[in-house]
Order: sequence, then C-alpha cells, then structure tokens
Amino acid sequence: MRATRFLIPILVVAVVAVLMAIYVVDEREKVLVVRFGQIEQVRTEPGIGFKVPLLDEVLRFEDRVLSLETEVIEVTPADDRRLRIDAFVLYRIDDIVQYRQAIGTGGQGRATAELSGILESQIRAVLGAQGVTSNTILSPERADLMDQIRVRSDSRASALGLEVVDVRLRQTNLPDQNFDATLQRMIAEREREATDERARGREAAQRVTALADRTYEEILSEANRDARIIEGEADAERNRIFAQAYGKDQEFFEFYRSLSAYEEALQGKNSTMVLSPDSEFFNYLRSDQGSRSEEGELR
Repeated sequence: MRATRFLIPILVVAVVAVLMAIYVVDEREKVLVVRFGQIEQVRTEPGIGFKVPLLDEVLRFEDRVLSLETEVIEVTPADDRRLRIDAFVLYRIDDIVQYRQAIGTGGQGRATAELSGILESQIRAVLGAQGVTSNTILSPERADLMDQIRVRSDSRASALGLEVVDVRLRQTNLPDQNFDATLQRMIAEREREATDERARGREAAQRVTALADRTYEEILSEANRDARIIEGEADAERNRIFAQAYGKDQEFFEFYRSLSAYEEALQGKNSTMVLSPDSEFFNYLRSDQGSRSEEGELR
C-alpha cells in the first residue's frame, strides 16, 4: 500500500512530463524551439516533436500566405501630377530563423510595420522614377510597375526573412485640391495636341497638293511635247507626200492645191469673195472645165 501511494504520483509526474515534452507542428505553421533565448530546433514540416519540459519554449509562425494593406500615400510622378495610392500585398515568412533574429520579440506587428515601410519607399521610388507619368500608372504598363515594386520590395524584405509574393496597386486618385488644376491641365494638353495634329494635317495636305500640281504640270508638259513631236512628224510626212506628188505631176499638184484652196475659201451656201479678175486664184475657174450657175456666182 505504501509503495502504491508513491508509485501513482510518480506515474502522474512522468505522464505530465512526457506530455509537456511533446509538441505538434501543424501543416499551416513553422516552429522554433528556443531555450534561454537560443534556437534549439527548427521545424518546418508537420508532425510531432520533442522538447525539454520547462526549459524549452515553442514559438509558432504562420506558414500560410499573409496579406497587408498599406496606408494611402501620395506620390508625384514625372509629370508632377500628384496621386493618392494604396497597395495590397501578399507575403509569407520564408526563413523563420532570420525572421526571429530580425524581428525579435516584436512579433507579427513589428514585421507588418517594417514591411509597410519597405513597400512605401519602393512605391515612391518606382512611381516617381524618370519617365513614369500618371498616364503610365493608369495604363496597361501598370502591371510592369507593380512587378518592379514586388521585386524591389522582396529583395529588401529578405533581410527580415520575408518573401513578397505579390503587390497590387488599388486606388489611384487625385488629391481633391489638385483635381481641378489637373483637369484644366489635361484639357490644355489635349487642345495643344489637337492643334499640333491639325497643323501637321495642313502641312501634309500642302505637300500632297504641291506634289499633285507638280505631277500635273509634268504630265501636261510631256503630253504637249509628245503632241508637238507628233505634229512635227505629221507635217514632215505631209510635206514629203506633197513633194513626191509635185515631183511626179506638177500641173496636177497645182490643180489639187487650188481645189483645196477653193474648198477652204468658199465654205457655206452664201460665201462671197471679191477679187481682181486677173488674180491667179481664178486660173482654174477660167478654164474650159469651169462652170457658172444661173445666178452668175462661181461654184
């Protein structure tokens, strides 16, 4: 009986000690076992682990992707148009040993504050870089800017044992006091662009008109030249034919030329010519082959 009285408390203490020495690692977390502030074990896989009761402390860290919403900050892009921007960030604890050493006993609250500072500085650096305007931030290039912010933030957050998984810029608004001024500046810029476009259009129209006029003059000049060449060739051919005809029968040639002259001179029904009777123009009309009408007019 006396032995039983001592055995039961010993068994109870032993059971409690065993239970205190056992800890369970969930699949959604990572674990550090710390003894007097020094890291004794690192557990990143789920399962059962053992520690020294009363001496070792189990520190649990999230292994899931965590989210963070930054405060609204004002940035000034290259076009001096101030914008109010906030971001949504996804991150995870990548190296729990480095995370513990960097954050210490501050826990997730300190880690969130540190990461918020990193993100704010990188957002300002990327969106305020040379060549990045408000139009760029609001265009499809926004995705590239967010990726740059993620990469730069991740390289700095790695010193905290954190991995930045994704960064998304949410609202992008103008401060109230700058809205009207920005609107007027945008209107002025659009009007200037419209004026430039109209000027370029008039310049292009003048170039096209000048080219068309020059082409017209060139075509007309070539056509006149070709016409004069053809006319000259025709006159030469005509003269050649006349010369051949004159050489074959001079009298017939002169008779033919006279008939052509009569035809040209006496056109119409009431043509009248007043000439001297001795004129050579009537040589063939005075011949025996000539004739007179009943009214006495030549035909």
